[in-house]
Amino acid sequence: MNELVNSIRERFLVTQDKIASAAKRSGRSLDAVKLVVVTKSQPVEVAQAAIEAGAVFLGENYAEEGVTKIQLLQNYSAVEWHMIGHVQSRKAPLVAGHFNFMHSLDSLKLAKKLDRFCGEAGRILPVLLEMNVGGEDSKGGWEASDETRWAELTGEISEILTMPNLQVRGLMSMPPIGNAAESSRPYFQKVKRLQDFLLKQLPQAELSELSMGTSSDYEVAVEEGATYVRVGTAIVGPRSYAAENK
Repeated sequence: MNELVNSIRERFLVTQDKIASAAKRSGRSLDAVKLVVVTKSQPVEVAQAAIEAGAVFLGENYAEEGVTKIQLLQNYSAVEWHMIGHVQSRKAPLVAGHFNFMHSLDSLKLAKKLDRFCGEAGRILPVLLEMNVGGEDSKGGWEASDETRWAELTGEISEILTMPNLQVRGLMSMPPIGNAAESSRPYFQKVKRLQDFLLKQLPQAELSELSMGTSSDYEVAVEEGATYVRVGTAIVGPRSYAAENK
């Protein structure tokens, strides 16, 4: 276990250094960016090792798998568990009852369910709204690729802002997969413009957070304003496909 912790810690610190350098290049401080270590499809031992290596924020894609880890690692009380993947409506109770933060709220329907289940659990869930700025059918979230139609987003977002058990903190997005990190930059820039647009249209909203950037492009994401980056493979290694396909 010590060897696993040490190897993860080494990669974790390298990633933090790269984030710090990217933040400095864009005139920001390291404190402005939070590193979510993605442990989806990894065994609980890897998640535990990541915590012991210094990770404070852990990201999971699958509700049941995440809840299992949360329960097994509940003694690590300082850790925040973040849901970063698509959540089916029937899995909303698991997210509402166990996770500390959600990056991937992708519809009004899901928001209503989460709000109800959070109310029943006596919890308030901070959330980010997932925006599909690449217009890809394979990705979830609100359609936001056409900047001339951004005003159409404000109705549903305004409704979510009134939900007492959800706390909207900002936006999340994943750009189309490219051959190089630089190919993500225009999409990250678009998310930042969308954030600025929505802040003007909805001055009552708290939309300061931007979750964007993964192992392949997180440095570019930081340069373009990310406040959360979601890094898995670069820190904990390739995910376990056996776990992912169980």
